[in-house]
Amino acid sequence: MSNAIPFELAIFLIGTFAAAFVTGLAGFAFGMVAAGIWLFALTPVQTTTLIVAYALLVQGYSTLRLRRTIIPSRLLPFVIGSAVGIPAGIAILELASAVHLRTGVGILLIAFSLYNLLRPKMPDLKRVGRSGDAGIGFLNGVLGGATGLGGILPTLWCVLRGWPRDEHRSVSQPTAVVTFALTLLAFGGMGLVAPETIRLFLIGLPVLVAGTLLGWSLYGKLDEIAFRKVVLVLLLVSGVAIVVTGR
Repeated sequence: MSNAIPFELAIFLIGTFAAAFVTGLAGFAFGMVAAGIWLFALTPVQTTTLIVAYALLVQGYSTLRLRRTIIPSRLLPFVIGSAVGIPAGIAILELASAVHLRTGVGILLIAFSLYNLLRPKMPDLKRVGRSGDAGIGFLNGVLGGATGLGGILPTLWCVLRGWPRDEHRSVSQPTAVVTFALTLLAFGGMGLVAPETIRLFLIGLPVLVAGTLLGWSLYGKLDEIAFRKVVLVLLLVSGVAIVVTGR
């Protein structure tokens, strides 16, 4: 989207508001919700850059609040792995065709939605060591650099590791923040952050804040389980649409 026409801009703003609202209310899937809408109007590079930039703001605030629970030794393998994986992800973003990247994100949306809707029994990986953590960190860096969806794999991995909620969040969210920050720095250094993308970022900031505040204001007032299911079904439909249309 070199010069945003009204329809494309409307799609971008709707996606920004929806992603911020869902994250504020239910605390999950900012990048998934945004990608599920933005990819119908934005290029993969723009989508990835904006997901990283906005998610850095949203997750950075949460991580700041969690700073006292962070265990550096537990976090380090994920961070190092992500840092190593990011260049590979950016190479994929630059070399792969837009159609293939859109299709890949569509498949991720489908897999993410089905996993969270069906909640299949997963293997117990409590005894996996730091090499496994670093491996997931690497894959997270690749995914983050290519799609902006850094943080999904560590979140799932923490569940498989059987860590309690606070420990889970003190690993997955800081890992996501570091991944987003490093990815954004790499994008800037490589000239991938176009002026049009910066313009969209600035235009969308008030919408991001409004969606987040509205989500927070309704936190605890709606049936969150039912709301999450509705969001996941919509993500599933969006993922199928992206794959089928080749968008």
